[in-house]
Amino acid sequence: MKVDLLVQNGWVYRTYRQCFEKADIAVVGEKFYDVSPASCYEADLVVDAKETYIIPGLIDVHMHIESSMIGPAEFSRAVLPWGVTTVVADPHEIANVFGITGIKRFMDVKTDLDIYYAIPSSVPAAGPDYETSGGVMGEEEVLKLLEDGRVICLGEVMNYRDLISLQDTKIKRIIEQCQTAGRDIKIEGHCPSLTGRDLAAFIRAGVDADHTQQTRESVLEKTDMGMFLELQEKSLTPDVINTVVTHRLYENVALVTDDVMPDHLVNGHLNRILKLAVERGMAAEQAVYCATFTGARRMGLHDRGMIAPGKQADFVILKDLVHFNPMAVYKSGKRYENGTGEERTAYPDEFYQSVKCRLALESDFKLNRCKIKDGKALVCVMQIQEYGTTIRHVKRWIPVKDHCLCWQEAGLCLAVVYERYGKHGSVSSGLVENGLKLPGAVATTWSHDSHNLLVLGNSPKDMLLAQNRIVHMQGGYVTAREGAITASVNLAAGGILSDEGLDKLAEDLGAVRKELEGMGYKNSNVIMSVSTLTLLVSPELKLSDKGLFDTKERQGIPLVEKYECEKGKG
Repeated sequence: MKVDLLVQNGWVYRTYRQCFEKADIAVVGEKFYDVSPASCYEADLVVDAKETYIIPGLIDVHMHIESSMIGPAEFSRAVLPWGVTTVVADPHEIANVFGITGIKRFMDVKTDLDIYYAIPSSVPAAGPDYETSGGVMGEEEVLKLLEDGRVICLGEVMNYRDLISLQDTKIKRIIEQCQTAGRDIKIEGHCPSLTGRDLAAFIRAGVDADHTQQTRESVLEKTDMGMFLELQEKSLTPDVINTVVTHRLYENVALVTDDVMPDHLVNGHLNRILKLAVERGMAAEQAVYCATFTGARRMGLHDRGMIAPGKQADFVILKDLVHFNPMAVYKSGKRYENGTGEERTAYPDEFYQSVKCRLALESDFKLNRCKIKDGKALVCVMQIQEYGTTIRHVKRWIPVKDHCLCWQEAGLCLAVVYERYGKHGSVSSGLVENGLKLPGAVATTWSHDSHNLLVLGNSPKDMLLAQNRIVHMQGGYVTAREGAITASVNLAAGGILSDEGLDKLAEDLGAVRKELEGMGYKNSNVIMSVSTLTLLVSPELKLSDKGLFDTKERQGIPLVEKYECEKGKG
């Protein structure tokens, strides 16, 4: 028997036993033909693996292409060299900007990477009463997407209150559409703070997976309740890994990326998550299992995720089980040769005309409508944490002088959100603690999930400059200080995507990151931390174009809770 490809002398991963065994791999066409300890096949091409490790192609079942600020073609070129051969993408970022039109633009792009899709379940994330988005996803859009076989799940359900409501709600109707679609559509969830009866109600409503930040306690509670957990980097703490290992929960978890910034993507993708899991206490054999097979099984991708006869011939050759940097990647039986990654992507004209908000005015950064002339005010403040995207809701007394909140004197930053879709032009403000320490500003349209224009800073002149530059650029990321733009990323395609090569994009974003850190912003991922100040489905206090919201109660709250006048003054 003659085969197309024969890979000899490698240590091949045996999925069901979660171990490596010396074997030869025979490939015919795009499929594995045979895997045996000593193959006797002739082949058109023979590869000597030279005692290296061979694992299935990595499968990322929860991620967002737009988080890398590039389109599907560039993303494919970027991740295949890292051994990622299949992803399940939730395009809710492009959907928030352009609706189903944006999703279909993504799906029309042909790529070497196999991309399956999730239907964005919550666009806008918190609902139109809470934030303004460019696109809206409803039942009609869901039905259209369900007609495409590449759509295999409903993306992260975020609207807990509507889901467990006694009323007929859109999210319940959407879930029912997926459950009655005639095929196994998985229902993905987003429930970072749910526990007890609330969590049970969420699961009863049909959602049985979560990808948000986990703790030891949440891992045990959620898996005991039957949830499948998708562990991204911020969940790979020693405590969480130890919980998975101690209770042998490998069948119940997959390793995923969720969001990978461009300047991080140039250094790795899911392979880096695999490396971190091993560094933090998971055996390499089990980590490989959770980065290949468990996700594939979760999503019903039964034709991949293991090296076995009849499966798709996606595999990765590794020098070691420490660094997980591929020596070679094979996609559908062919060795993948790296593209340049520098080709420009052509987006339609309307993608470059999506930022329709006004230029900022100096008055936008003066909170001068206090009910008292002089005294102090108890204000609600978004407190940034040094790890993750959770924003704590704290209260602070700050001075009031001549009807103005003296937020700079109190050592706080000001966040301002501008509705950018030309629908009603709303502008809202919030106060932030633990933001920039040195005078300056940052502005962006890459602000999750509705991607309105966000400005954060403690220098009004720099905030004005940064906001104006973003509007003129038609979207991006900008930092400013001392009256000058100091770094910028052009994301003129929908305000969230670059049409330049990844290397240039990564360099520019790295400069923005460095500027933010240089101005004293402290977080494990400063870019994502800034961008999620507007994420209304993440704890605890966030800001949209429609105001401040307690995200657990899904309730608007005032910036000022109460005033106290100076003695003898009104």
